[in-house]
Amino acid sequence: MTEYKKVQSTIKPMETEFDEYSVWVNSDIHEITVTDENGSHTEYEYNQTQYSKDEYIKLMSEQNKALENELTDTQIALCDIFEMIGG
Repeated sequence: MTEYKKVQSTIKPMETEFDEYSVWVNSDIHEITVTDENGSHTEYEYNQTQYSKDEYIKLMSEQNKALENELTDTQIALCDIFEMIGG
């Protein structure tokens, strides 16, 4: 994983982009106005993280597992509430 801070582009980036070898995750995307000798124009500034495809698959797998655990905990809590309401 490689992180790049304050990347600038004239084209608004997608949040996630893929190429042959990497997955690029762009975050904190916001517009900025750049002024130079030709006047001013809009650019985009954002943080960018480059993952190898294997790193990204592992990250998504870990996030999915965490979500599954949270869902299970929520389902158990709901069952407990229904039991308390039902008597």
